[in-house]
Parts: sequence; structure tokens; C-alpha cells
Amino acid sequence: MTQTSRTIPGAAVRGTASGVFFMAFFGTLWAYTGIMGLQGWGVPLLLVAAVTIGIALFIGGVSLIRASRELTNQVSKTDLRRGKRTRFWFNIIFAAEGLAIAITIVVCNATCHSELIPPVIAIIVGVHFLPLAPLFQVRLYYFTGALLCLLAIITLLVVPAKVTLGEHQINAFMSVVGFGSALILWGTGLAIWLMGRRLLGIIPQ
Repeated sequence: MTQTSRTIPGAAVRGTASGVFFMAFFGTLWAYTGIMGLQGWGVPLLLVAAVTIGIALFIGGVSLIRASRELTNQVSKTDLRRGKRTRFWFNIIFAAEGLAIAITIVVCNATCHSELIPPVIAIIVGVHFLPLAPLFQVRLYYFTGALLCLLAIITLLVVPAKVTLGEHQINAFMSVVGFGSALILWGTGLAIWLMGRRLLGIIPQ
């Protein structure tokens, strides 16, 4: 670790670790959604692969937190106020996302269009990343949000809701959006982990 990396507040590195944890968890959750859409096809192998990727990212986040212990914990009053404001708006955005998802599930089930739940939720999740980009000053979130929305829209326009292969029926909306969203979030998690490593000076700028 370089000497210059020690001047970086530990909170900055722990913030990137939190992002990695979120991407690991929700990426794995989306992968599970994709697996459910396959209606039993390849469940053991795919489930093990998804959990393995999630655990690998989680371990990466833990490594950032451990490394952050060697950094300074001194934070200015300005940074404290900024941190409180950031947490406040993050909670607002997260709550709005949760409310929108709950409404989507209720409306889709009530109108007998439950097949629309995965792509609509993907759009909601994608949109929620857009205000997070300036909030956390992570431009990558713009691309993450745009990719999630694009994936959902293309799925709705091009992919049939269900596909029958022989005697086996697949929930195509669930599988395509589930696996696609998982890859997007896991990729984002990996990119955030690399950002944390750069903050530590482990990877050259």
C-alpha cells in the first residue's frame, strides 16, 4: 500500500465496500429470479454459480473494509454534514424504489399480468440508479441504470413472455431480465471494487 493512500479517509473506502455488498446481494437475487424463470432447468448448477459469484464479491467488499482500517478516520465537519445529507437522500430514494416495486406487484397481480413484474421492476431499479450517480458522485451508476432500463424495454418489445421448448415451458421475461440484471449488477460491483482498490493505491490510476 502506498503512503499517499493512507491520506484517504477510511469512510471513502468503506463506502465503496457498501456498494459492492449491495451489488453482490441484489445481483444474486436477480440471478435467482432468472433461475426460477427456467422452471427447473439447470437449477443446481446455476444456483451454485450464482451464489459463488455473490460470495466472491462479498469477500471483495470485506477485503476493502479490512484495508480501510489502516486509513485515517478523521472527517471534517463539512464531510460529516455531507455524509448525513447523502444518507438522508439515499433512504428517500431507496424507500421510493421499494414503494414503486410494491405498487407494481399489486397492480400487475390485480390486472392478471404478473409476467410484467420482472421487467417493470428492472425499470424501477434502473431509474433509481440515476439519482444515485450524482448523490454518490459515481458516474458508473448512470450506465448501470441505463442498461437495466434498456434490458427491460428490449425484453418487453422483443422477447415473448413464455417460451416452450419441447414439453418444458420457460418464463422468458423472468429469465432474460433476471440473468441480464444479475450480470449488470455483478459487473457494477466488480467495477466498484476496483475503484476501492484504486483508492487504496493497490491498483495504479
